[in-house]
Amino acid sequence: MSTVEILWIILLIVAVVVLGPVIRLLHKTLLAAIHIERYLKEMKEAGLGIAGNTEHVKALNSTIEVAVDILDTAGKINGNSETIEVTLGSRAAKFN
Repeated sequence: MSTVEILWIILLIVAVVVLGPVIRLLHKTLLAAIHIERYLKEMKEAGLGIAGNTEHVKALNSTIEVAVDILDTAGKINGNSETIEVTLGSRAAKFN
């Protein structure tokens, strides 16, 4: 046997011994990547659901702003109605 044949045999043995664990590790890596991809898909769906449900918060803030304006206007109307009440009361007192 020549030196080249011995080197080829040694290389073949090393390749066979190393190839099994490498294939096993690559398979585990592939499975982990598949699981990560599935988890990311679930996280994306959940995130989109949360984003969809929190869009109403903006509308609620707008509603609160309008409610504050309505309360301000109602206060002014109340003040004006008191003025009208006093004015009409004083006119009615003149006729009595």
